[in-house]
Amino acid sequence: MTSFITGLPKVELHLHIEGSLEPELMFALAERNQIAIPFHSPDEVRAAYQFHNLQSFLDIYYQGANVLIHEQDFYDLTWAYLLRCKADNVVHTEIFFDPQTHTERGIAFDIVVKGIHRALEQGRETLGISSQLIMCFLRHLDQDSAFATLSQGLSHKDKIVGVGLDSSEQGNPPEKFNAVFQQALTEGFLTVAHAGEEGPPENITNTLDLLGATRVDHGIRCVEDAALVERLVREQVPLTVCPLSNLKLKVFEDMKDHNIVELLRKGLRVTINSDDPAYFGGYMTDNFQAVADAHPMTQEEIAQFTLNAIQASFICEEEKQRLTRMTLDYLQSEKSSANSKA
Repeated sequence: MTSFITGLPKVELHLHIEGSLEPELMFALAERNQIAIPFHSPDEVRAAYQFHNLQSFLDIYYQGANVLIHEQDFYDLTWAYLLRCKADNVVHTEIFFDPQTHTERGIAFDIVVKGIHRALEQGRETLGISSQLIMCFLRHLDQDSAFATLSQGLSHKDKIVGVGLDSSEQGNPPEKFNAVFQQALTEGFLTVAHAGEEGPPENITNTLDLLGATRVDHGIRCVEDAALVERLVREQVPLTVCPLSNLKLKVFEDMKDHNIVELLRKGLRVTINSDDPAYFGGYMTDNFQAVADAHPMTQEEIAQFTLNAIQASFICEEEKQRLTRMTLDYLQSEKSSANSKA
């Protein structure tokens, strides 16, 4: 199964690019930009990654982002992530970035977008990895700040496909951002949002009904509302689930307790993603492997996570068909190989 997972084509739909900042790159950028950080070595940074909830992670996440100053920094960050994608056989990725994390520090919106986009274009050309970019609003800030961010994003509509909503869910329900999401929809952006990670299942419902979300990021607490689960199955609403993240943030105590396989078998369109892999201990292959190690699954079930992600992605129908064929061909070849060995 490890060999099967390694070779399986993968599609990532829930990745915060700032959360892929590995300690080694953090130190390199801090030195290059002469930014003081409260750690003396990459190992000391990793030792600090012991989180007890979402907020304890966010505190150190925003601290790490302080080393990102110049366009080249954002390019280097994104390129390092794309190299990990190549190693994990990720063929398509849809990346979140948090403009307010940087504009609040005086970093120009244009600098952030241009650095990320330049790396994504190079990844498309030289690594064969397609991508989309989604700008997220920080939900612990007010809606006026989100509107200002949306306004800045309008001049980059050729680079940004959608808007999202992330940061601390507790105390910041979807309805707080209803107006800015309606404006984003009017401007032609697709919409996604984090919901049902730490917050209650009604956050998932309101994300769909008020924010017009195409996908729900996380969504694992949907099981607390049977009618909602039925709706998610009926409407095939994608959930971008992040197993190692959920474990690291104590949403589940053990991967064996995680409900992602249960949701898959109920017929929900669940996908596997890495969220903030530098902080949560794993990229895409690591997340697939962690789920498979904890839950006995068939190769077809594991491949279904990729097939779900392809259908949930923001790529054109022709490209969805191409990636679907690629995945099914891989599945068939692995089964044929296993049969011949038997």
